[in-house]
Amino acid sequence: MDKKDFAFGKQNYIICAVSVVLIILGFVLMTGASSTVEGGFEPDIFSTRRIVIAPMICFGGFLLMIVGILFPQKKELSEEKNNATN
Repeated sequence: MDKKDFAFGKQNYIICAVSVVLIILGFVLMTGASSTVEGGFEPDIFSTRRIVIAPMICFGGFLLMIVGILFPQKKELSEEKNNATN
C-alpha cells in the first residue's frame, strides 16, 4: 500500500489534541456557582481561578492549536534541507 500524503503529520495531531484538552480544561475551570443563588450573592464569580487563570489556559490552548496547524512535517523539512544543499 502506498502511504498517502496527509495534510497533517503525527506531531500535528498530537499538538492539536493537547490544545483541545487545554481548551476544555480552561472552560471547566471557568464553571462554578451562578452569580444569583437563592441564598444571596455568590462572590465566587470574581475568583482568580475564574477570571484570570481559566481564560489564560484557554488562550494558551487556542495558541497551541495554531502552532499544531502550522507545525511543519518532518518530510518537508528534510526536503528543504536537501534542496538547499544542491
